Amino acid sequence: MIGRTLGTYFARRFMEALILVFLGSALLIAVVDFVEMLRRTGDTPKATVLLLAQLTLSRVPSLVEQMLPFAILFAAMGSYLNLSRRLELVVTRAAGVSVWQFMFPAVACSLAVGVFSTILYNPVAAALKEHANTLEADIFGSRSLFFQGGGEGDIWLRQSSESGPAILNAKAATENGRRLASVVVLTLDANGQLLERIEAASARLEDRAWILETVRIFSATTQPRSFDTYRLATTLTADQVRDSLSKADSVSFWDLPDAIVAAREAGLSPARFQLQYQSLIARPLLFLAMVMIAAAVSLRFFRIGGIAPMILSGVVAGFLLYVGSELAEDLASAGMIGVVPAAWGPAAATVLLGFMVLLQQEDG
Repeated sequence: MIGRTLGTYFARRFMEALILVFLGSALLIAVVDFVEMLRRTGDTPKATVLLLAQLTLSRVPSLVEQMLPFAILFAAMGSYLNLSRRLELVVTRAAGVSVWQFMFPAVACSLAVGVFSTILYNPVAAALKEHANTLEADIFGSRSLFFQGGGEGDIWLRQSSESGPAILNAKAATENGRRLASVVVLTLDANGQLLERIEAASARLEDRAWILETVRIFSATTQPRSFDTYRLATTLTADQVRDSLSKADSVSFWDLPDAIVAAREAGLSPARFQLQYQSLIARPLLFLAMVMIAAAVSLRFFRIGGIAPMILSGVVAGFLLYVGSELAEDLASAGMIGVVPAAWGPAAATVLLGFMVLLQQEDG
């Protein structure tokens, strides 16, 4: 194993580079987001500079979380290139330290950062994002807190109650899912046959019931009926509706198991929450894959030249890993592959490929 002093030195260089990349990215994202908020709120009287700054600071952690893998990649590449430029890697190799030994500090740090980002950073980022949503609602009104799919009527809920099962469809949801807009409800009998079609301008979730407003009910056995308000019993809670409609990346790591259960109880597929949960668990492996990519393209002697193509190849490899991960997630969401292979497969394959490249470079 690498000596304690040398290992600590390499680990410190890697962490210094990572902190520098992380803070630089956070600052750049904060400036861009703040300027965008100023543009959006130019005619909004509630949007003070102090409130917009608080909103931006609350949004930045979740935005930076998405680029953490690239921060690991750039930090590892930067630290290795700097060590090579100063001939410290040359001296280390001459002392009989193998590439596997002086890679160990960066590998250990990347795994530790991966665990930290999953169990601590992600919950904090999710909580701050929720706070940002509240601030945004105060600035823009309740219209800012909505969940909507890519097309018309993409919100679906399935519920059960003492009056039987029902399927709810809406164009948008506000107030964290407590209020739905442009609602269509299909009530079913015990055999799953359609009983009534209920159309409403809006629906508000109260204690064990949806309160529908401006309602019109259609049935095959009766004439259409109209009501100002209509009460539809439900067993869904506000938390279950919120978790079912929320984006998976906005749910804390520790809340994802409950979100999976809530999605099942709402009659929705829990695949997106399961995928997010597995992806967060696999994050340390993803960070390790980024270190392997950096080592494969950054450990040649600096004075040999060809540094720019080497850096470009590392960036391209990291981008391909990102694209592969996104593609695997899309396939898992479509049910074409399992959730676990989609979350773990690209990173595991990259680690093995990086190991093979390093083995070829170092041991022929």
